[in-house]
Amino acid sequence: MNIKSRLFFIASITFLLLIFESCRSAKYLEEDQALVTKVHLEGFPSNLKEQAYQYISNEIRPNSALNLTIYNIFNTKNGKYKTEKIRSVGEAPRVLDSSLVELSALQIQRFLQTKGYFRAKVNPQIFINNKRSRINFEAYADSLFHIGNVKTKFDTSFVEEVYQQNVVEDSKLRSGQPYDVKVFAELRESMYDAMRNEGYYDYLRQYMRIAVDTNRKVQTADIEIQVNLPDSERLQAYDINDVSLKINHYSGNNAANLSVITDTSKGIEFIDQNAKYKLRPISRYMFLRKGDRYSLENENLSYDRLYEMNGFRSVKINYEKENDSLLNVNYELTPRSLMSNQIEGEYTFSSGMSGFNIGNTFSHRNIFGGSELLELKLKYGVLFDPRLTGSLSDKIFNNDFQAGVNLIIPRLILPFGWNVEGKYGLPRTTFSSNVQIFNQDRTYSNTYFINTLNYSWWQTPNLQHSYTPIVVEYRDGRFDESFRRQLEEEGYQLYIASNDRQYFGLGAQYALTYNAKKLQSLDNFQFFRGAIDLSGNSLGLLSNIFNFQKNADGTKTLFGVTYLQYIKGEIDYRLYKHLGGNQQFIFRFNGGAIVPYGNNSSLLIFEKSFYAGGMNGIRAWQARTLGPGNYNRSSIREELRVNLRNLDQLGEMKLETNLEYRFRILNRFFGAKLNGATFLDMGNVWLLRENQLNEGGVFKFNKFFSQVAVGTGFGLRFDMDYFTIRLDTGLKIKDPQFVGKDQWVIRHLFTSSDFKDRYYESHKPDRYGLFQYNFGVGLPF
Repeated sequence: MNIKSRLFFIASITFLLLIFESCRSAKYLEEDQALVTKVHLEGFPSNLKEQAYQYISNEIRPNSALNLTIYNIFNTKNGKYKTEKIRSVGEAPRVLDSSLVELSALQIQRFLQTKGYFRAKVNPQIFINNKRSRINFEAYADSLFHIGNVKTKFDTSFVEEVYQQNVVEDSKLRSGQPYDVKVFAELRESMYDAMRNEGYYDYLRQYMRIAVDTNRKVQTADIEIQVNLPDSERLQAYDINDVSLKINHYSGNNAANLSVITDTSKGIEFIDQNAKYKLRPISRYMFLRKGDRYSLENENLSYDRLYEMNGFRSVKINYEKENDSLLNVNYELTPRSLMSNQIEGEYTFSSGMSGFNIGNTFSHRNIFGGSELLELKLKYGVLFDPRLTGSLSDKIFNNDFQAGVNLIIPRLILPFGWNVEGKYGLPRTTFSSNVQIFNQDRTYSNTYFINTLNYSWWQTPNLQHSYTPIVVEYRDGRFDESFRRQLEEEGYQLYIASNDRQYFGLGAQYALTYNAKKLQSLDNFQFFRGAIDLSGNSLGLLSNIFNFQKNADGTKTLFGVTYLQYIKGEIDYRLYKHLGGNQQFIFRFNGGAIVPYGNNSSLLIFEKSFYAGGMNGIRAWQARTLGPGNYNRSSIREELRVNLRNLDQLGEMKLETNLEYRFRILNRFFGAKLNGATFLDMGNVWLLRENQLNEGGVFKFNKFFSQVAVGTGFGLRFDMDYFTIRLDTGLKIKDPQFVGKDQWVIRHLFTSSDFKDRYYESHKPDRYGLFQYNFGVGLPF
């Protein structure tokens, strides 16, 4: 039995033991107690059944098998539950309580009535056998009531005017619609927002009342909306008078003032107890300003932008009435810790090769006094073969070191006066500088340096622009001398020219993103991101004017280094469908192409190329081990296969589709929510031109389907609220490196030994794995 089979066997036995042990939990209870094992809801409208379940008391919902087993391990003695020194691990048994059953039935009944089933009744039934209980909630929903006539009654004309102009059009309260109390709550909230946005600071939600009459017509509820003010003479619109800003000490305590600054030009009293902040960068996002009409929208906008600056852990806005028409506004901010450090890592293993990445990010959140964020990042990754003998250094296949510094300024730094207020999102200017040093043992080394200036801003609440007018990059790639000679002997001159060279790039980038803010929600929506990357246009124009020098291969150079010219585009489209509860279906299409031209018209640009596989792509393959097209590594001799691993499977075109179904497994799992996902991934990368190395790698319409890889799998997501830990297992179904029916590698799932042996003989030292395991942080998309 191989190691994978052993692990599967052990996991299966462990799971069965957990289920068995949790089922035995009833024996630990007292004689007059019963463990709740099942809860059923019958007779409920299908669209309300899941919501109704939420009104059942947590104390009588069945336990999770795992959490109950863990509780039993630490809290049982001599066949009974302990009465002292109870340890708060796992989940205590849910013991039947008839009073909670009756209360839950009443809560569910009231819920159905709020949804228009006025005559609904819910009867609970309890069945007990061997200290185990099953609870049935049976609903008699009767008929659904619908909205009849809708009338309004206001005691002041200016309130009715606000209602008609700002509330009616977006209201869901319509004659003929099913009765739903939720719609009334939304209407009351909309009226509250509208009145506050008009300056009526004293308006309260309870001023609106909704009268319901069900006597006029069968199964119909007539509605009358009433707004009655206790004293209409006193309800006035307020303007903003004095504005002040106080920044508390980092500890949150009100220490003695270290710096008091008054900005008379803006009319803001500024108190900073840290002597580290400046008023102007912060005041631009204080939207309640002297002389303006009070507005709840501007209040919420101030909260949102000040929190988005990522420098403050608490934002408070307090008001003082100067008189019947003026408000003083006091902003109070408590900063986050000035500096922080974060360590991240991930581990992958497949086909005998293992690898890990570890990174460290140091952050300074107020480098220049305007809540600017300075990030210093270090990352190291390594891929190694644990089967090799010798020291650890002898087993390393390649390693990758990256270092970078980012300065993020929460506003647009521009040479001209284009002012983006940040109504829909915080505008940012980012200066970035990064270096990467990659080395593959006895094969290839690469040094890459890039500097960028980026602007990002929001056009609408869901539409974001990102423009990078300056991208300056330099790359120096070198083959190992002996490996270079081998490539020359094999005739791979194009591959040598594409990778063993220096280049300089000067370009620009632009990206458009739609609905990024919704990615963590369980809604129905579409996501889109389109990006274009241009390099060498200005240098190409200058080369024609100043006649840049050429090197030996005929390419033009700047300061003795070849410069890049290419166009690269990529799109990422996703469709998210909420299936109720914690279920979600996602369809994703990701495609792109890069076209070198001019100075690079015949070369594949290594760093700009696409690759397939990896934890965020086609997950049944390790990154950079799929494609291009039908390329099979057996077409190159063994020694080249060793040295070219992860370097020869790149492409100039990428097409990829992902289907994923996400669902909840456990609501509480060691302090996290345990979610599951099943997925189906399809796609590949291709070349746009033939070369001597990658036979079958060129995109051709008549071979498209034979060139598409297909993988499936299952994943676990441990949702910690602030971040998600992900473990995915991918299974290869169709592998385009083979021919005909041999592409359907799924048929070797239970008889894979001979297949893997044959593959190894023809692809040494590559080994074939049907499964790919990925461990990381965050969702794949």
